[in-house]
Amino acid sequence: MAPNEVGRVAYERPPTPPASSETAGEAFEALLYPNRSLPPAGFAIVMGIVICVNLTLGVYFAAIGAWPVLGFCGVDIFLVWLAFKVSYRQGRLHERIRLDAEELVVSRVLPSGHESRWRLQPFWTSVSIVAPKEHHAEVRLTSRGRTLILGSFLSPKERVAFGGTLKEALRRVTSGGD
Repeated sequence: MAPNEVGRVAYERPPTPPASSETAGEAFEALLYPNRSLPPAGFAIVMGIVICVNLTLGVYFAAIGAWPVLGFCGVDIFLVWLAFKVSYRQGRLHERIRLDAEELVVSRVLPSGHESRWRLQPFWTSVSIVAPKEHHAEVRLTSRGRTLILGSFLSPKERVAFGGTLKEALRRVTSGGD
């Protein structure tokens, strides 16, 4: 299987299967995760700049007699660091979707590490893209009266693209690979 990556959506699809009964293998797998556009090296550079600017200003103000400013500069450095750490922690959220002829498995891992898993029967499941041209577009899985929203952390274009890909994969599996 060759992985394809579209934005923050990585998915794998096997080549077109041969016409045999042994093709009941995996039809689709996707890993969805939020975008974190600043890599660790960029984080170190940004924090270095924040520290240098704050220390320079703090020392200057301390030298002219406004020494309490130095403490506020330290608080500023800490708050910027904390904001980045919270953002990176939220970036650990991800969803994995695996579809084959037997089942559709959705696994959601929260930043805390808690995992929720749903197993759905493909023939009872439908995929819908709600408000595809709007900013609040949603990819909904519906099965036996229950609904699950996927990829809420993706951009609207990525949600629509992913929803279309999943809908097509589900159609192929339920129609026997046609």
